[in-house]
Amino acid sequence: MQPVPVPVLPSSARIRSRTALVASADGNFRQRLSEILTGLRWQVREAEGGAQAWAETEAALPEAIIVDSWLPDLNLAEFIKDFRGCFPQVDLVTAGGSSAQESPRGPYRQELLYALRCSQDTDTVAWNTAPALNKSNPAPARMHTKPWPVLAHPGAAQAPYSPRDGVASSKPAQRNSSPAVPILLELPRPGDEPASIERLPEMIGNAACMLEVSRRIRLVAPRSTPVLIEGPTGSGKELVAEALHRLSPRSRKPFVAINCAAIPEALLEAELFGHTRGAFTGAVQGRIGRIEAADGGTLLLDEIGEMPLALQTKLLRFVECGELQRVGDNETVKVDVRIVAATHQALAQLTQSGGFRADLYYRLAVFLIRTPSLAEHAQDLPLLVDHIMQRMGREAPVKRVDPRAMAKLAVHDWPGNVRELEHVLERAAILAGDETVLTTREIDFGFSVN
Repeated sequence: MQPVPVPVLPSSARIRSRTALVASADGNFRQRLSEILTGLRWQVREAEGGAQAWAETEAALPEAIIVDSWLPDLNLAEFIKDFRGCFPQVDLVTAGGSSAQESPRGPYRQELLYALRCSQDTDTVAWNTAPALNKSNPAPARMHTKPWPVLAHPGAAQAPYSPRDGVASSKPAQRNSSPAVPILLELPRPGDEPASIERLPEMIGNAACMLEVSRRIRLVAPRSTPVLIEGPTGSGKELVAEALHRLSPRSRKPFVAINCAAIPEALLEAELFGHTRGAFTGAVQGRIGRIEAADGGTLLLDEIGEMPLALQTKLLRFVECGELQRVGDNETVKVDVRIVAATHQALAQLTQSGGFRADLYYRLAVFLIRTPSLAEHAQDLPLLVDHIMQRMGREAPVKRVDPRAMAKLAVHDWPGNVRELEHVLERAAILAGDETVLTTREIDFGFSVN
């Protein structure tokens, strides 16, 4: 490998204080790159994933960010596109040395690429400038045994890939007129599959509508933007809310859910906002509400469409200014929560009929995620059945569904969606007793079907 020339920066660039953010799930990679950048007089901050990197950038804007070629919590391509849209002034470089053509090159780009290459020369990756890998030159630990698309910076020639042995071909790649930038042959981490990269683990199913749910969760999770989840009963709206919290910078803070339809109207206000001692009959002591309990975290307002109009007015004030007033108290309390609302109703239509405040709707529906009914992704039924049976197998021997029983499940229209499927399989497992195979005899929908 030829020596890498040390970049020479303009004097004005060397004098300025500069900060770089390194985003990678690989602690060794972060440490190596941080040491090299520190030696080049950078101040370095680290992030273990995309959500943390986003939060770090919002807290203090760096001059540059170096993102590993794989993120544990977000889709890399979507993260890069969204990041550049919100922080165009930050010089973004990936671990492959790539950068958007439309992204302006900062005065530090050459130095960043130099530090990146120095940190990866000893890493377990293959460069197109390295000798061909063969039996005498074994593949590094991160090399995958099956073919996978090779990542490179835009416009660069890629080393040919051999499906026979899963390594770079000995035939040299053609050179082009672009600057000599290292091209990383990045392969997925062990265990990664294309489907797992596309969808979140909570969102079982590979149908397009399910992949879209995962995509939208990844896009909005790093922010504090209010989210409205709409979908039929039993379609997994609370799972979406939990995924939003898990992937957000608030994941270490509380996740609090309240069903607005399950609490009597007279008690819902005190349940949400809290109350002081003696505020109403039976209030023998003061108590904080669900909103205050979620401070710093995420609050799920399930079935928000069932909230009384009078209480919607008070909620609107909290959403607008972040302050609440406990029942029976004159003092206001400042609370920082991310609000996620969920409903099986079409709130936009409900606002037109006067059943829901339009101003509150526009505050909550900043970002909309729709969970599909099971009928909309019926092709995912075998995946869902297997997932549910495996989950039930944690407490009892795992059972399986025979082909005829699966065919019976496939012709059902599932008005109760995934929740109904869970109940049908649980009932069938109970009826099967000690049998390990569920047949059509145990599949009971609770009513006759044609």
